[in-house]
Amino acid sequence: FFTFPLSTTNHLIHRSKKGKKEESAIRVSFFQLFRFASCREICMMIFGSLCAIVHGSAQPLMLLVFGMLTDTFIEYDIELNELSDPEKVCVNNTIQWRNLTEIALNMTKSCGLLDIEYEMTNFAYYYVGIGAGVFILGYLQISLWITAAARQIQIIRKMYFRKVMRMEIGWFDCTSVGELNTRMSDDINKINDAIADQVGIFIQRFTTFVCGFLMGFAKGWKLTLVIVSVSPLIGVGAGLMALFVAKLTGMELQAYAKAGAVADEVLSSVRTVAAFGGEKKEVERYDCNLISAQRWGIRKGLIMGFFTGYMWFIIFLCYALAFWYGSSLVVDTQEYSPGTLLQVFFGVLIAALSLGQASPCLEAFAAGRGAATIIFETIEREPEIDCLSEAGYKLDKVKGDLEFHNVTFHYPSRPEVKILEQLNLQVTSGETTAFVGPSGAGKSTAIQLIQRFYDPKEGMVTLDGHDIRGLNIQWLRSLIGIVEQEPVLFATSIAENIRYGRPGVSNDDIITAAKEANAYNFIMDLPQKFDTLVGEGGGQMSGGQKQRIAIARALVRNPRILLLDMATSALDNESEAVVQEALDKVRMGRTTISIAHRLSTIKNADVIVGFEHGRAVERGKHDELLDRKGVYFTLVTLQSQGDKALNQKARQVFHSFYPTLSLFYYICRASVHQRSRSQLSNVVPELSVAISSDSNTVSLTQHLADVEPAPVTRILKYNAPEWPYMLFGSFGAAVNGGVNPVYSLLFSQILATFSMPDPVEQRREINGICLFFVVVGLVSFFTQMLQGYAFSKSGELLTRRLRCLGFQAMLGKEISWFDDHRNSPGALTTRLATDASQVQGATGSQIGMIVNSLTNIGVAIIISFYFSWKLTLVILCFLPFLALSGGFQAKMLTGFAKQDKEALEAAGQISGEALNNIRTIAGLGKERNFVEMFEAQLEAPYQAALKKANVYGACYGFAQCVVFMANSASYRFGGYLVYREGLHFSFVFRVISAIVTSGTALGRASSYTPDYAKAKISAARFFQLLDHIPKISVYSNEGDKWDNFKGDIEFIDCKFTYPSRPDIQVLNGLSVSVRPGQTLAFVGSSGCGKSTSVQLLERFYDPNNGRVLIDGHESTRVNVAFLRSKIGIVSQEPILFDCSIAENIRYGDNQRDLSMNDVIAAAKKAQLHDFVMSLPEKYDTNVGSQGSQLSRGQKQRIAIARAIIRDPKILLLDEATSALDTESEKTVQEALDKAREGRTCIVIAHRLSTIQNSDIIAVMSRGYVIEKGTHDYLMSLKGAYYKLVTTGAPIS
Repeated sequence: FFTFPLSTTNHLIHRSKKGKKEESAIRVSFFQLFRFASCREICMMIFGSLCAIVHGSAQPLMLLVFGMLTDTFIEYDIELNELSDPEKVCVNNTIQWRNLTEIALNMTKSCGLLDIEYEMTNFAYYYVGIGAGVFILGYLQISLWITAAARQIQIIRKMYFRKVMRMEIGWFDCTSVGELNTRMSDDINKINDAIADQVGIFIQRFTTFVCGFLMGFAKGWKLTLVIVSVSPLIGVGAGLMALFVAKLTGMELQAYAKAGAVADEVLSSVRTVAAFGGEKKEVERYDCNLISAQRWGIRKGLIMGFFTGYMWFIIFLCYALAFWYGSSLVVDTQEYSPGTLLQVFFGVLIAALSLGQASPCLEAFAAGRGAATIIFETIEREPEIDCLSEAGYKLDKVKGDLEFHNVTFHYPSRPEVKILEQLNLQVTSGETTAFVGPSGAGKSTAIQLIQRFYDPKEGMVTLDGHDIRGLNIQWLRSLIGIVEQEPVLFATSIAENIRYGRPGVSNDDIITAAKEANAYNFIMDLPQKFDTLVGEGGGQMSGGQKQRIAIARALVRNPRILLLDMATSALDNESEAVVQEALDKVRMGRTTISIAHRLSTIKNADVIVGFEHGRAVERGKHDELLDRKGVYFTLVTLQSQGDKALNQKARQVFHSFYPTLSLFYYICRASVHQRSRSQLSNVVPELSVAISSDSNTVSLTQHLADVEPAPVTRILKYNAPEWPYMLFGSFGAAVNGGVNPVYSLLFSQILATFSMPDPVEQRREINGICLFFVVVGLVSFFTQMLQGYAFSKSGELLTRRLRCLGFQAMLGKEISWFDDHRNSPGALTTRLATDASQVQGATGSQIGMIVNSLTNIGVAIIISFYFSWKLTLVILCFLPFLALSGGFQAKMLTGFAKQDKEALEAAGQISGEALNNIRTIAGLGKERNFVEMFEAQLEAPYQAALKKANVYGACYGFAQCVVFMANSASYRFGGYLVYREGLHFSFVFRVISAIVTSGTALGRASSYTPDYAKAKISAARFFQLLDHIPKISVYSNEGDKWDNFKGDIEFIDCKFTYPSRPDIQVLNGLSVSVRPGQTLAFVGSSGCGKSTSVQLLERFYDPNNGRVLIDGHESTRVNVAFLRSKIGIVSQEPILFDCSIAENIRYGDNQRDLSMNDVIAAAKKAQLHDFVMSLPEKYDTNVGSQGSQLSRGQKQRIAIARAIIRDPKILLLDEATSALDTESEKTVQEALDKAREGRTCIVIAHRLSTIQNSDIIAVMSRGYVIEKGTHDYLMSLKGAYYKLVTTGAPIS
């Protein structure tokens, strides 16, 4: 039994490792955490607490029995010692001298009354009784608390999600989605930890603390006071350790967060990194951020080693002091019996340790309160615009007149930027009103105010003369259909997506809507028709297809008011003409507001409103506005190249159908989920994995679980450079392992001294033993420190090495690897964060643990067999159970953690999708649906938690009672041996304590196995990543390089399908060539393979059949890094990194160091310099995450500067100007024309102005070229291109 202190210290140390940093200011009291408990839960918690209190008093109770037991043994031994003198004999139960006269009859020592076996049997029964009680109490205490907590957490999850879905959009602008997702999972789990079994365990330990001290003071107050004087040192040590560990863990996490942010940003924009050859640079940037995390980890190890050693040292000093003083009380003044000495000593020790063990619980409470602060505040916060409220009235008849009265507005996330200023504007019902103006003039904002996503700061918006703030929100939004520029689709089937438009809509309505939106034909061509899954964020559809599905979704609502926010800008001509036609059909009789940059879309509007700087500066018809020569005039002229527009107006001929752009949807498809522009919050891709079907989720979880755990040898190979550290660590661990059994030797030796007849000898023996205790303490201090430092050093170095290797391996993968939804940026960043740090669980600390346990058990068993092999064998029967109970508890916890995580994954999926697309959901009024779906997914984890409560409770009870059972058996048998075989009683204590300590050590070692198993699986996943050989390797030096790179490109009969969608043939025999210095333009409908051909040239993919020749070399044989270094690319949605403008431009050439002059020269060429100089911080201005602080035109020009600075031989312009309004477009176009001089250039565009002067125009359809030649030649052919230019007819 006396082993308790040792096992607990270690337990305590193990627990404080788990300390996490406490969160934001805590504003929730502990009892407020239980505010959602119903009567039933409160009863469960009260009953659980009672059980915990009774359970807590069991340990001190056991001490009473133990003290009596010791006294019995010692009495028996003294009697034996007396009788061993041949002169003495036992007569009438008293010891008498033989053959002596009456004078010496004053001897009164009793004898022969003690039946040691009988006594021991009684004690054994006591133990069994206490053990059984402990089992039942432990079970009840744990299971009741866990059950009650599971119920409350369920309520909190539901309330939190419900409240978040009700928040106004402005709240989401200021809160990042990633943060909300973490709160949904981690923070609520923290609350769970704070209100579940931890409370029961805390109450139990606190009771033990109180009872232990009471017992000490009742039995012997002097010794108690002496020990108490030392106890604070242990408490202080434990407290400081917990504090330091929590702080250091916090620092470590913070340090890693920086590196994590780098990884996330890089993986989200992996195509850009690949195109500009930034892999090495990014790995270095990542590594720099890892160094600080590593430093904190090593410090943490050192501090933990120091405090562990310190605690052991104090404990051994405490033993020395207590035994020295206590034995003088027993021997010299005879105030105590030896049993009392033990009761007092252990009573106080247990009390002190229980207090120490209770402290990690306090940490959990603090973390829970910190997490609850934000969550409860959100639950209490009343949304400014509550979308689920029933309030507000609904008009009987809606005409659809909208009016803005002096509206002033700024986004809550950027209060300093005024978006709308005193906007006055009327939109008459039944008319189509077009909003035009430069980007950033407030057109989209006006639309969001109509939807009441925001309320104006001053002024009001009215519908039919009613202020919309007085109307019911759900009703108001149900009148409005909206089609955005980047439509959001949900990860279900096409039919379901359209059904989101209006609840309970019939299949016929869906088909009608699809026909009206010109989507019906393409849907029927898909293999699964309306049941085709669109993928996460609609990623499996082309831009035009997504757009038409979104239009169908808007039409199915049969809206009174139709808002078109750049609805056709993401389409190519073919789709645009069709979609435009669809929109013209459905506009009849509805109030329509259309935002566009293209003339063709605006021309036939009833009223055109020109916006500038947040005001409506002009309104009227197309012709009137041209005469006014205002905003609209400049837009039109810019777009029609000079005065053509005026001449045409004079002639009243309007052929100028301006084809529009096609969304460069490949680049976007795999990486960034399209996000609304004003969501400036740092966008973290949801950590959920894209899931296309249920069967897929299954295969996914299997895929992650099916990895064969990695062999330890291979993990150690990666840790090999640290072998000296590991050697020293193991040495320290071995010495620490030997300490426990030595302690049991010393302890039983002290008991033996109490039955010595000679006082002088006795005193000398006791002093010697106490000194020895001090020595052992000192040794222990140094070896613990050595072990802690050495292993943390080797572990942290390993973690950093693995993270670096893993990140490097990720960046070296071919692009198609990232298309696999299992490798989404979110999943990969988590893998770097968690897997790498878990691997160290299989090396350093694990080896230390194993060595420690082995020496511990080895020394213990040698000692025990030496002193009494029979007793040893009996106790060894209990060893498996002791070990099992430790291992069992550990197994339980980890097993459950994994299940919980999997169960909550599905719910996380839904919440992630909902929060990322909150604008779309709000516009469709679908908040309730998502809340219901989310709550349905919570049922399974909740049921699992209830099951877990019982199993975990039973295991806990079993673990607690095993020790009692082991003691009862071994003392009973010990009594038998002492009586029958004359075994010295101190040997009984020696053997029992040696083995029981080693048993708990074994249990501790097995409790580390979960870390170990987790580590092996994490390592396996990591090695999988490292072993996977990319088809297109960036790092290899293989492949051709040549000096005079000319830029002669030829595609020969290329066929290609995307690996993630093998059923769709994208390129179908593409053949086209371009000579050095020429410009080749691709035109064609979206999805015809224009962007794909560019990606083949960059070698993001290799063609399945056919060849791509560069300067006559086959692309698959060319060195990848060399090839990419010769190509500059500007894409439609340029991806910028979260650093300064200068850094972003420098990114263009990662091969050499660029001076500021190079940067400025490139910026000047890209027409960017003047704009940058107008910013307060000039070139050091940070562009924000994903470049979100800049407008599109500005981003585009930075991207062009980035492409120019590397002075490429081949320039790829993929829709480089399509996302711009006419004004920015003109400057950007000029910049591009300059950049094209003397380079081979491939342009993908829809606007003729950008294409006309190309050397070769290739018209593509369905993956091959149907016509090619110069503009004039193609016009004279009167084929597809001619049709396209003159009428905008579809390309057949």
